[in-house]
Amino acid sequence: MGILNVTPDSFANPTSLRDPADAVAAALRMEADGADLIDVGGESTRPGADPVAADEELARVLPVLKALHGRIRIPLSIDTYKADVARAAIAAGAVIVNDVSGLSRDPGLARAVAETGAALVLMHSRGSSKTMYAEAHYENVIGDVTSELQDALRTGAAAGLAPERVIVDPGVGFAKRPSHSYGVLACLPAIAAALDRPILVGPSRKSFLREALGNRPAAERDWGTAAAVTAAVLAGAHIVRVHAVAEMVQVVRVAEEIRRHG
Repeated sequence: MGILNVTPDSFANPTSLRDPADAVAAALRMEADGADLIDVGGESTRPGADPVAADEELARVLPVLKALHGRIRIPLSIDTYKADVARAAIAAGAVIVNDVSGLSRDPGLARAVAETGAALVLMHSRGSSKTMYAEAHYENVIGDVTSELQDALRTGAAAGLAPERVIVDPGVGFAKRPSHSYGVLACLPAIAAALDRPILVGPSRKSFLREALGNRPAAERDWGTAAAVTAAVLAGAHIVRVHAVAEMVQVVRVAEEIRRHG
Protein backbone atom coordinates (compact mmCIF):
# COMPACT_ATOMS: atom_id res chain seq x y z
CA MET A 1 0.00 0.00 0.00
CA GLY A 2 1.58 3.22 -1.19
CA ILE A 3 1.11 6.33 0.95
CA LEU A 4 -0.14 9.43 -0.85
CA ASN A 5 -0.43 12.28 1.65
CA VAL A 6 -1.93 15.45 0.16
CA THR A 7 -1.32 17.53 3.26
CA PRO A 8 0.99 20.49 3.94
CA ASP A 9 2.49 18.84 7.03
CA SER A 10 3.30 15.22 6.24
CA PHE A 11 6.01 14.11 8.67
CA ALA A 12 7.73 11.76 6.24
CA ASN A 13 7.57 13.34 2.80
CA PRO A 14 10.25 15.90 1.90
CA THR A 15 7.92 17.63 -0.57
CA SER A 16 4.24 18.50 -0.40
CA LEU A 17 1.74 16.99 -2.82
CA ARG A 18 -0.90 19.67 -2.34
CA ASP A 19 -1.14 20.24 -6.10
CA PRO A 20 -3.52 17.57 -7.47
CA ALA A 21 -1.43 17.19 -10.63
CA ASP A 22 1.65 16.37 -8.53
CA ALA A 23 -0.34 13.93 -6.41
CA VAL A 24 -1.74 12.17 -9.47
CA ALA A 25 1.73 11.86 -10.97
CA ALA A 26 3.02 10.42 -7.68
CA ALA A 27 0.17 7.88 -7.58
CA LEU A 28 0.87 6.75 -11.13
CA ARG A 29 4.56 6.36 -10.26
CA MET A 30 3.61 4.19 -7.28
CA GLU A 31 1.48 2.01 -9.52
CA ALA A 32 4.32 1.67 -12.01
CA ASP A 33 6.72 0.85 -9.16
CA GLY A 34 4.56 -2.09 -8.10
CA ALA A 35 2.09 -0.80 -5.51
CA ASP A 36 -0.98 -3.01 -5.14
CA LEU A 37 -3.14 -0.21 -3.71
CA ILE A 38 -2.77 3.45 -2.72
CA ASP A 39 -3.91 5.20 0.46
CA VAL A 40 -4.84 8.87 -0.03
CA GLY A 41 -4.81 11.09 3.07
CA GLY A 42 -5.91 14.69 3.53
CA GLU A 43 -5.28 15.08 7.27
CA SER A 44 -1.99 14.43 8.98
CA THR A 45 -2.25 11.89 11.78
CA ARG A 46 1.28 12.39 13.06
CA PRO A 47 1.57 12.90 16.83
CA GLY A 48 0.75 16.49 17.73
CA ALA A 49 -1.01 17.31 14.45
CA ASP A 50 -3.97 19.67 14.49
CA PRO A 51 -7.34 18.27 13.35
CA VAL A 52 -8.69 19.31 9.96
CA ALA A 53 -12.32 20.15 9.21
CA ALA A 54 -14.13 17.77 6.86
CA ASP A 55 -14.57 20.48 4.22
CA GLU A 56 -10.82 21.16 4.10
CA GLU A 57 -10.02 17.46 4.04
CA LEU A 58 -12.40 16.94 1.12
CA ALA A 59 -10.94 19.90 -0.73
CA ARG A 60 -7.57 18.18 -0.55
CA VAL A 61 -8.50 14.61 -1.46
CA LEU A 62 -11.45 14.80 -3.87
CA PRO A 63 -9.58 16.47 -6.78
CA VAL A 64 -6.96 13.72 -6.54
CA LEU A 65 -9.44 10.85 -6.35
CA LYS A 66 -11.48 12.23 -9.23
CA ALA A 67 -8.40 12.80 -11.37
CA LEU A 68 -7.20 9.24 -10.77
CA HIS A 69 -10.57 7.74 -11.70
CA GLY A 70 -10.14 5.86 -14.95
CA ARG A 71 -6.37 6.47 -15.01
CA ILE A 72 -5.23 4.04 -12.32
CA ARG A 73 -5.95 0.33 -12.24
CA ILE A 74 -5.19 -0.48 -8.61
CA PRO A 75 -7.63 0.13 -5.71
CA LEU A 76 -7.69 3.44 -3.87
CA SER A 77 -8.09 3.82 -0.13
CA ILE A 78 -9.11 6.96 1.76
CA ASP A 79 -7.27 7.61 5.02
CA THR A 80 -9.97 9.22 7.19
CA TYR A 81 -11.95 8.76 10.37
CA LYS A 82 -14.84 11.00 9.27
CA ALA A 83 -18.08 9.55 7.88
CA ASP A 84 -18.76 12.50 5.58
CA VAL A 85 -15.29 12.33 4.06
CA ALA A 86 -15.55 8.57 3.65
CA ARG A 87 -18.88 8.77 1.80
CA ALA A 88 -17.64 11.46 -0.59
CA ALA A 89 -14.35 9.68 -1.21
CA ILE A 90 -16.09 6.40 -1.98
CA ALA A 91 -18.39 8.20 -4.39
CA ALA A 92 -15.24 9.57 -6.07
CA GLY A 93 -13.67 6.13 -6.48
CA ALA A 94 -12.17 4.93 -3.19
CA VAL A 95 -13.04 1.34 -2.28
CA ILE A 96 -11.35 1.15 1.14
CA VAL A 97 -11.60 3.39 4.20
CA ASN A 98 -8.50 3.41 6.41
CA ASP A 99 -9.65 4.54 9.86
CA VAL A 100 -6.76 5.32 12.20
CA SER A 101 -9.21 5.78 15.07
CA GLY A 102 -10.59 2.23 15.02
CA LEU A 103 -14.18 3.62 14.95
CA SER A 104 -13.58 5.71 18.07
CA ARG A 105 -13.81 9.24 16.62
CA ASP A 106 -16.97 9.35 14.45
CA PRO A 107 -19.91 7.14 15.47
CA GLY A 108 -21.33 7.30 11.94
CA LEU A 109 -18.30 5.95 10.12
CA ALA A 110 -19.08 2.24 10.47
CA ARG A 111 -22.60 2.71 9.12
CA ALA A 112 -21.32 4.87 6.24
CA VAL A 113 -18.83 2.20 5.19
CA ALA A 114 -21.38 -0.61 5.59
CA GLU A 115 -23.95 1.20 3.46
CA THR A 116 -21.51 1.86 0.62
CA GLY A 117 -20.08 -1.65 0.54
CA ALA A 118 -16.49 -0.46 0.89
CA ALA A 119 -13.84 -2.28 2.88
CA LEU A 120 -12.60 -0.91 6.21
CA VAL A 121 -9.21 -0.91 7.91
CA LEU A 122 -9.57 -0.72 11.69
CA MET A 123 -6.38 0.56 13.27
CA HIS A 124 -5.60 0.42 16.96
CA SER A 125 -4.96 3.77 18.59
CA ARG A 126 -6.04 5.78 21.58
CA GLY A 127 -7.04 9.41 21.87
CA SER A 128 -6.31 12.04 19.23
CA SER A 129 -3.07 12.99 17.50
CA LYS A 130 -2.36 15.43 20.35
CA THR A 131 -3.12 13.04 23.22
CA MET A 132 -2.09 9.60 21.96
CA TYR A 133 1.27 9.39 23.70
CA ALA A 134 -0.28 10.36 27.03
CA GLU A 135 -2.46 7.26 26.67
CA ALA A 136 0.41 4.89 25.86
CA HIS A 137 0.11 2.89 29.08
CA TYR A 138 -0.57 -0.84 28.90
CA GLU A 139 -0.88 -3.69 31.36
CA ASN A 140 -0.05 -6.05 28.52
CA VAL A 141 0.42 -4.33 25.16
CA ILE A 142 -0.38 -7.39 23.04
CA GLY A 143 -3.42 -8.36 25.08
CA ASP A 144 -4.68 -4.77 25.29
CA VAL A 145 -4.22 -4.07 21.57
CA THR A 146 -5.96 -7.31 20.68
CA SER A 147 -8.84 -6.70 23.08
CA GLU A 148 -9.40 -3.13 21.87
CA LEU A 149 -9.37 -4.23 18.23
CA GLN A 150 -11.90 -6.94 19.09
CA ASP A 151 -14.12 -4.20 20.55
CA ALA A 152 -13.78 -2.24 17.30
CA LEU A 153 -14.70 -5.33 15.27
CA ARG A 154 -17.83 -5.75 17.37
CA THR A 155 -18.73 -2.10 16.81
CA GLY A 156 -18.37 -2.57 13.08
CA ALA A 157 -20.44 -5.75 13.07
CA ALA A 158 -23.22 -4.01 15.01
CA ALA A 159 -23.31 -1.34 12.28
CA GLY A 160 -23.69 -3.96 9.57
CA LEU A 161 -20.10 -4.37 8.39
CA ALA A 162 -19.51 -7.80 6.90
CA PRO A 163 -16.49 -9.45 8.55
CA GLU A 164 -14.90 -10.29 5.20
CA ARG A 165 -14.69 -6.55 4.42
CA VAL A 166 -12.65 -5.69 7.52
CA ILE A 167 -8.87 -5.53 7.87
CA VAL A 168 -7.13 -4.84 11.18
CA ASP A 169 -4.00 -2.80 11.87
CA PRO A 170 -2.26 -3.03 15.27
CA GLY A 171 -1.24 0.62 14.98
CA VAL A 172 2.56 0.59 15.14
CA GLY A 173 3.63 4.05 16.33
CA PHE A 174 0.15 5.16 17.41
CA ALA A 175 -0.41 5.62 21.16
CA LYS A 176 2.64 3.40 21.67
CA ARG A 177 6.13 3.94 22.97
CA PRO A 178 8.92 2.43 20.85
CA SER A 179 9.04 -0.70 23.04
CA HIS A 180 5.30 -1.18 22.46
CA SER A 181 5.69 -0.89 18.69
CA TYR A 182 8.56 -3.37 18.59
CA GLY A 183 6.55 -5.71 20.81
CA VAL A 184 3.59 -5.53 18.45
CA LEU A 185 5.83 -6.42 15.49
CA ALA A 186 7.44 -9.28 17.41
CA CYS A 187 4.09 -10.72 18.47
CA LEU A 188 2.13 -10.11 15.27
CA PRO A 189 1.27 -13.82 14.79
CA ALA A 190 -0.50 -13.89 18.16
CA ILE A 191 -2.50 -10.76 17.31
CA ALA A 192 -3.44 -12.17 13.90
CA ALA A 193 -4.51 -15.51 15.37
CA ALA A 194 -6.72 -13.86 17.98
CA LEU A 195 -8.44 -11.49 15.51
CA ASP A 196 -8.73 -13.84 12.50
CA ARG A 197 -8.75 -10.97 10.02
CA PRO A 198 -6.22 -9.83 7.41
CA ILE A 199 -3.49 -7.69 8.96
CA LEU A 200 -2.14 -4.35 7.75
CA VAL A 201 1.10 -3.00 9.24
CA GLY A 202 2.35 0.56 8.71
CA PRO A 203 5.90 1.02 10.07
CA SER A 204 7.16 3.32 7.32
CA ARG A 205 9.63 6.00 8.50
CA LYS A 206 7.95 6.24 11.92
CA SER A 207 9.64 7.67 14.97
CA PHE A 208 9.84 4.34 16.84
CA LEU A 209 12.63 3.42 14.40
CA ARG A 210 14.85 6.03 16.07
CA GLU A 211 15.17 3.69 19.05
CA ALA A 212 17.38 1.55 16.83
CA LEU A 213 18.63 4.04 14.21
CA GLY A 214 19.36 7.11 16.29
CA ASN A 215 17.99 10.57 15.61
CA ARG A 216 17.68 10.30 11.83
CA PRO A 217 15.07 12.40 10.04
CA ALA A 218 12.05 10.55 8.66
CA ALA A 219 13.24 10.60 5.06
CA GLU A 220 16.41 8.71 6.11
CA ARG A 221 14.61 5.80 7.79
CA ASP A 222 13.94 3.62 4.76
CA TRP A 223 16.57 1.01 5.66
CA GLY A 224 15.00 0.69 9.09
CA THR A 225 11.59 0.57 7.47
CA ALA A 226 12.81 -2.30 5.29
CA ALA A 227 13.72 -4.32 8.38
CA ALA A 228 10.32 -3.69 9.95
CA VAL A 229 8.53 -4.55 6.69
CA THR A 230 10.48 -7.80 6.45
CA ALA A 231 9.56 -8.71 10.01
CA ALA A 232 5.90 -7.90 9.34
CA VAL A 233 5.75 -10.03 6.19
CA LEU A 234 7.52 -12.96 7.84
CA ALA A 235 5.07 -12.69 10.74
CA GLY A 236 2.10 -12.96 8.39
CA ALA A 237 1.08 -9.40 7.48
CA HIS A 238 -1.13 -9.23 4.40
CA ILE A 239 -0.56 -5.53 3.61
CA VAL A 240 2.31 -3.18 4.43
CA ARG A 241 1.79 0.58 4.13
CA VAL A 242 4.92 2.36 2.87
CA HIS A 243 6.31 5.58 1.42
CA ALA A 244 9.16 4.24 -0.74
CA VAL A 245 7.17 1.89 -2.95
CA ALA A 246 9.83 0.83 -5.46
CA GLU A 247 12.30 -0.13 -2.72
CA MET A 248 9.77 -1.82 -0.46
CA VAL A 249 8.30 -3.88 -3.29
CA GLN A 250 11.71 -5.59 -3.55
CA VAL A 251 11.81 -6.08 0.22
CA VAL A 252 8.33 -7.56 0.30
CA ARG A 253 8.90 -9.92 -2.62
CA VAL A 254 12.02 -11.42 -1.05
CA ALA A 255 10.35 -11.70 2.37
CA GLU A 256 7.37 -13.40 0.71
CA GLU A 257 9.66 -15.98 -0.87
CA ILE A 258 11.31 -16.70 2.48
CA ARG A 259 7.88 -17.10 4.09
CA ARG A 260 6.66 -19.32 1.25
CA HIS A 261 9.61 -21.66 1.59
CA GLY A 262 9.07 -21.94 5.32
